[in-house]
Amino acid sequence: MTYRCPVCGGLQVGKVGSDQYYCWNCFLEFNYTHGVPNLYELAEDGSLIAIERNSDFV
Repeated sequence: MTYRCPVCGGLQVGKVGSDQYYCWNCFLEFNYTHGVPNLYELAEDGSLIAIERNSDFV
């Protein structure tokens, strides 16, 4: 199955974990909960920082 990035709509998306994806255009990780995308920014130490739904990214 091919996924599109929920932010930019790009196809440069790779699977990085179980139901976890990474967009090479936006440099964001995302997954879906009940069809709703959850966006994460990757911190310098490798941890994920959740992005609020009302931020400028979405």
